Amino acid sequence: MSSKKSVAEIIIEVLSQAGVKHCYGIVGDTLNQITSAIKKSDIEWVHVRHEEVGAFAAGAEAYLTDQITACAGSCGPGSLHFINGIYEAQRNKVPLVLLASQLVTSQQGTDFPQEVDFESIYKNCSVFCQQISDPTQARRITTAAVQAAINQRGVAVIVIPYNISLVKVEDNSGQKIFHPKPVIRPSDEELAQISEILNKNSKVAIFAGHGVSEAHDELVALAKKLKSPIVHTSRAKDFVEYDNPYNVGMTGMFGMESGATAIKECDVLLMFGVDFAWSQFYPDDATIIQVDIDATHLGHRHSVDIGVVGASKPTLAALLPLVNEKADSAFLDKCRELHTKAIDKLGKKAIPSKTVIHPQYLTELIDKYANDDAVLCADVGSAMVWACRHFSTNGKRRTVISLKHGTMANAMPQALGVQKAFPNRQVITLSGDGGISMLLGDLLTTIQENLPIKVVVLNNSSLNFVELEQKSEGLVDHYTDLKNPDFAKVAEAMGLFAIRVDNSDLLEAAVQSFLAHPGPALLDVKTNEYELVMPPEIHTSQVMGMALYSVKASLSGKMKDVVNLLVDNFVKK
Repeated sequence: MSSKKSVAEIIIEVLSQAGVKHCYGIVGDTLNQITSAIKKSDIEWVHVRHEEVGAFAAGAEAYLTDQITACAGSCGPGSLHFINGIYEAQRNKVPLVLLASQLVTSQQGTDFPQEVDFESIYKNCSVFCQQISDPTQARRITTAAVQAAINQRGVAVIVIPYNISLVKVEDNSGQKIFHPKPVIRPSDEELAQISEILNKNSKVAIFAGHGVSEAHDELVALAKKLKSPIVHTSRAKDFVEYDNPYNVGMTGMFGMESGATAIKECDVLLMFGVDFAWSQFYPDDATIIQVDIDATHLGHRHSVDIGVVGASKPTLAALLPLVNEKADSAFLDKCRELHTKAIDKLGKKAIPSKTVIHPQYLTELIDKYANDDAVLCADVGSAMVWACRHFSTNGKRRTVISLKHGTMANAMPQALGVQKAFPNRQVITLSGDGGISMLLGDLLTTIQENLPIKVVVLNNSSLNFVELEQKSEGLVDHYTDLKNPDFAKVAEAMGLFAIRVDNSDLLEAAVQSFLAHPGPALLDVKTNEYELVMPPEIHTSQVMGMALYSVKASLSGKMKDVVNLLVDNFVKK
């Protein structure tokens, strides 16, 4: 028997059937029918203070749960505010639906106040973007949007004019949502070709990306047979680093000498699920074999000799029996030794200091006292480097960082979504002072939604990573200074538990107290403003750039800054 339902009710019913648990957003005018339907459903509305935060939060929930989530906004500026968080979700390839409510159809195309052409804006950062113009198509379009988000791994945008959302129509199509999970691996011929190359070369390095998320054990088993060092991207840290005697760390700007050497000196580089963008960190002469679930990634960043399509787990399982176990571990041993030295070097500043608080020390204290299954969300900038280098994983911990989109202000909003999805897990942010101040108002969401996230602010009174970029180019840093408030007092005024620390001797006790607090909390830490992020290799151009900066800064009256920078990063050891 058929029955009439409003378009808004049909949309929310489809999302609920697809598994959506939360919808993040801000209510208002053209969205009222949608939020009314949500209220009557089993989907929980999460009231944020800025739509960009809602998209970040929803995207982070989808990223960690691998389940579809939603966000929704009103017409014009409301739904337009989601754009940055939607780009983040799309680049992370997570399933998310944006319900962008729209002016009534009679007002569209007339330059009416708040009119925004959402389809032209969002089509470039989504896998599906369509307006429901005919009420009878509500279930078909919503189902197609959800299927696209789930199976094409990305954002689906549904534009809903207000007058369409309230129309009641017959709804008896019986359309369903499907979550197929195909097993995809290279052909037998391709696997044989790959194994032949691996078997006849002794210096094989494995480069693992986010695509190995479900293949930790198989990856380690292959490295054991090949006596191969495993280098990983920053996005693969959670899945590669733990319980892995073959791990030699990262390459790239955040990496270390061992990871860079393993890739530079190998004869064969075997890549699994890697779309690492910086071509200068690939080997010059090695045979490169790339395995990726997405055929468009093959040879995308650097030319490869063999490119095959396959998910990492079934591909590794099929490849393992074809690979001969090697006896020569000289290459692996060299990279392991370099890795041990690199870890020791990174730890030299992860200690208390009588004069400043090193961010490395702060991060390692967070690492020491965080729960075994804690989630760390880190802002873009120096915070993401300290998180990647000094927060250890164990197979249960996770890190969430804007590594593909590279946006500021991501950490605290993403922590909100993670905490909503996992109410019983400890969720911590490593927030830059620039990042936290951009979307500071949504600290109120921790109170409104009772989300006990733990916000750590790296308060160095600057856009620190931008300063590094300017100095390495030989420029005197301009417009990077921040006149910050006492973030602890701001947080207290909002209702959070807060502590401010500017003394290294007091930091450990403060971290313990902060993490132990049962509700939302903020730890404002005055960190060393002269801290440099040191890459695994320092090139001549960077040395010359820093030297040129020193001269220019001295002539500009910043001699004290130059001395502090040089002493703290190059003299103290």
